[in-house]
Amino acid sequence: MRIQLDYGRTGLEVELPDDRLVGPLSIRPAAPLSDPEKAIADAIDRPIASRPLAELARGRRNACILICDVTRPVPNAAILPPLLRTLEREGIARENILILIATGLHRPNEGAELVELVGAEIAAHYRIENHRGKELGEHDFLGVTPNGVPVYLDTRYVRADLKITTGLIEPHLMAGYSGGRKVICPGIAALETVKVWHGPRFLEDPRADCGIVAGNPVHEENTRISLMAGCDFIVNVCLDGQRRTCWVGAGDMIKAWEEGVRFVEQVVKAPVDEPVDVVVTSCAGYPLDTTWYQAVKGLTGALPIVKRGGTIVLAASLTEGLGSPEFQRVMAENPDLQAFKRRILGSDYFVMDQWQLEELAKVVERCRVKVVTQGLSPETLRKCYVEPAVSVERAVADCLEEYGPNARVAVIPKGPYVLPFISRAN
Repeated sequence: MRIQLDYGRTGLEVELPDDRLVGPLSIRPAAPLSDPEKAIADAIDRPIASRPLAELARGRRNACILICDVTRPVPNAAILPPLLRTLEREGIARENILILIATGLHRPNEGAELVELVGAEIAAHYRIENHRGKELGEHDFLGVTPNGVPVYLDTRYVRADLKITTGLIEPHLMAGYSGGRKVICPGIAALETVKVWHGPRFLEDPRADCGIVAGNPVHEENTRISLMAGCDFIVNVCLDGQRRTCWVGAGDMIKAWEEGVRFVEQVVKAPVDEPVDVVVTSCAGYPLDTTWYQAVKGLTGALPIVKRGGTIVLAASLTEGLGSPEFQRVMAENPDLQAFKRRILGSDYFVMDQWQLEELAKVVERCRVKVVTQGLSPETLRKCYVEPAVSVERAVADCLEEYGPNARVAVIPKGPYVLPFISRAN
């Protein structure tokens, strides 16, 4: 069977053996909205558990709108125009509206990338700035949570008269689902906040995983932190397998997001009757698969259905290399992942972005990983705790030779946008 994996901007067509194949495991069909911008405008006027945005905006001096950075395919060009029109119609001058890119600890989005993010018209005529998580002086201290997380959030948002957040609801490897509260924490949080919230005390909890909300300490804590900052109004969307908008929700930060989660759960979950020997997957293509740091999400997304001792074959473009200098440092300092886990659990050791290495450690403790990419050399891949492969076909053939005639291969073309699970007890 010939299957198109999401890979970079172009995709990667692979051929897999029909007689061994489980899947493709895909996002279930959901009717795309015929006019997303109108649907967003309607949601703004008829929100969930909130007064309409026009009423909230009336009499406000200024507004801050949070948007995700370029690593998320949020349709900002459809979301922002009705938001901005509403604010200006209700008397908030354009110069008093700030669009703040919630980069978390990622690099800033500027130039052509900014135009790609919001569209040429908005990029040219509105004030757009990047959050800088490493600059502690650009954050307000809001206190310490009962779980001991010091809360530092971007001053520009905290002090805004009207606070609006936007985002995309999809499976997330630590927080259950993205969207809602996540654009505030970690989106505009300082490193001092993220390093505790993303620490082993939260991430090693088995409920800190894809698709889990109830009892998930990562989700509960960033919701608590977001409520400390306040949020007047959210606009969140869900996308189908072709990245078309198929759901829009606006209004209350928690209740509107929960409606979106209920919707997305119906389309992203993919059952498998029992664990498989091999999973072929991606990291959902551009913009998510540009670095090894982000590509780890493709591996954790496949973990629920691979046998212990099995293999995940990942195809990712990795056009921007490994990731941040800090992520490269933490990998270089920790060639042994078991020693790394002991180190972060038992000492004061900390390097920014270590949490993604912690997630990778969970994968390689369970299975092997083979990676197909044009972005990193085989030598560099070996330093990433994985095996390089010249092609998906070759990697799968080698696995089948090793695992024998009864081995099964599952394929997840869109990687972490799909939530595979075992549908019956083994």
